[in-house]
Amino acid sequence: MRALLFCLALSMLGGCAHADKGPGSLPYTYWRLGFLAPDYMEVWVETADVEDIRGQRFFKMGGGTVSVHLPNDGSGNATGWRETWGKGRYVNGADLPKRIYVRWQSLAEPQTYRVIVDIPERARQLMSERLDPPCQASEYREAMAIGLAPGGVVKGWVTSTCGKLIEVFQAQAEIEPKGPYEGLSEGEYYFLSEQAKTYIEQHGIPYGSWQ
Repeated sequence: MRALLFCLALSMLGGCAHADKGPGSLPYTYWRLGFLAPDYMEVWVETADVEDIRGQRFFKMGGGTVSVHLPNDGSGNATGWRETWGKGRYVNGADLPKRIYVRWQSLAEPQTYRVIVDIPERARQLMSERLDPPCQASEYREAMAIGLAPGGVVKGWVTSTCGKLIEVFQAQAEIEPKGPYEGLSEGEYYFLSEQAKTYIEQHGIPYGSWQ
C-alpha cells in the first residue's frame, strides 16, 4: 500500500512509468471503470488510479463529475443506490484490477476523501466468467462501478451491458487532510448544483442509508 501511495506521489512529478505490457489474463481487450453517487449527493472525482494484477499502474482513469440523478422537481430519493454502471472510461491495456486509489470531493457535505481499495478475488473471477447467455454487446462482466457517498462510504460492483450490478466490496474512506485539490484551492470545493442544494436543505443527508 505504501509503495502504491509512493508511486502515486511520484506520478505528480512525472515518475513511476507503466510497466511493459504483455499478454494478460483478460479474456477481452479492456474493462470499464465508472463512478456513481446517490441521488443529489453530488461528487467530484479528483483522481482515480488503477494498479492491475501485473503491477502496472494507470493514472487519472477517472475524474470530474459522476453519475447522479438530479430531477428538478425533487422527486429523487437519496436513500440507497440507483442501479447504473456509472460515468467513466475504459482502462485500456490493463489486466484485471488489483487496487484502485480514489480521491474525491463529496460536495453535499462538503468534504474531501481518499481511499485505496484492494479488489477481492471474487470480483476478478466474476469479470473473467463468460456470461450464459451473453449480452448483445458483451460476453463478460467487463465493467466495475464504484459508488461514493457522504461520510466516505464506498461500494463496488461488477456488471455487464445487460446484467444487474453484483456487489463485490465495501470500504470506508478517510478524510483527505489537505482538503480539496490537495490543498491548492484554499479550501474551495467544486460547485454544488441548485437541485442538490435545494434537496439537501429540505431533506438533509441520509447518513447510514448506503451501507
